Amino acid sequence: MAEFDDLFKKYEGLIPESLLNDVKDHLPAKVKKSDVQKILEKLHIEYELAKIDAGESVGLIAAESMGEPGTQMTLNTKHAGGVSELQVTIGLPRLIEIFDGRKQLVTPSMEIYLSDKNPSPDKVSRIAAKIKETSLNELVKTIEVNVADATIEVDLDKNLLAKYGIRTQAIAKALQKGLKNVNVKVKEDSLFIKLTKEGEELNKLYALKEEAKKTFVSGIKGIKQVLPVKKGDEYVIMTAGSNLKKVLTFEEVDSYKTKCNDIFETLKVLGLEAARQLIIEEAIKVLEDQGINIDIRHIMLATDIMCATGEVKGITRYGIVGEKSSVLARASFETPIKHIIAASERGEIDKLSSVIENVMINQAIPAGTGLPSLRIKSEGAVKK
Repeated sequence: MAEFDDLFKKYEGLIPESLLNDVKDHLPAKVKKSDVQKILEKLHIEYELAKIDAGESVGLIAAESMGEPGTQMTLNTKHAGGVSELQVTIGLPRLIEIFDGRKQLVTPSMEIYLSDKNPSPDKVSRIAAKIKETSLNELVKTIEVNVADATIEVDLDKNLLAKYGIRTQAIAKALQKGLKNVNVKVKEDSLFIKLTKEGEELNKLYALKEEAKKTFVSGIKGIKQVLPVKKGDEYVIMTAGSNLKKVLTFEEVDSYKTKCNDIFETLKVLGLEAARQLIIEEAIKVLEDQGINIDIRHIMLATDIMCATGEVKGITRYGIVGEKSSVLARASFETPIKHIIAASERGEIDKLSSVIENVMINQAIPAGTGLPSLRIKSEGAVKK
């Protein structure tokens, strides 16, 4: 298509490069130069019409576009991907979690993709077992207190040890580290836990037994459940709970595709751009699950505001709203008396530079037709 280069060059700067490349890629083999000219002219007109008008209240439109459909959303949790074992928060509660910038999620989860694109089901199960947080209680046949010897006797399940790929010595080491004032001895597939202090009360031995059951012995802390599922042609390990930093250290894991639904964990591990992308993806996912179609640009605008300071801040009175320079804008959101009293104590001045404060005092807002100001030359304009 070299013969059309002069035409495309003419529209550089008028039409985005990505759109020009799309036209080049989709031109038929035999096309007239005049037809290409018409296509580019039409594209230029459509692109100009698609631009937002100067002074348009884009924030207001974005808020309305996301807020109105939010009234139709469900208020509950559902099974992840139709799988009954895992619960995920959906609908309005999840959307509130995202845009409020909540640090504690109701149902944290991960989607773990594997570096091996065609693994056997057994291999996927082994990797999932290796990742799951495992306590002693999940690996034993029996765990009993021997009153005569003041010892806790643990009989391990060989089949479960093989499934999780854990050695008896590793479990003993984990118990020694996780429990205080104990000695752990290994004999074949059994463990014997004894308090180091002689003459300890019997009730302490029973308390130690319960503590030993809960002791972390293998996997990644925070990953409470794992469930391998097939998405298209590849396996994905769905989890309840998340620990992105640790999961990404596994060589079997595809670190480019693996993600969690915790925005602040993503921010800490992968940075602000990754956290911004996650907010957009999670918001779209929630809305699409509810059958709601919203232009991505509205979500991107809200996300950019949340990330504008270099960290993620929720759209709350403690987040971006609380940092507005206008006293009236802060007061209009929540707790007005508190904001007004605090501002009066500091002697703050409101320059009325935004929309909401001008609405409150019945002035023309700096948006739309209220944005431009008119100046006239006074010299010679008025006759004495």
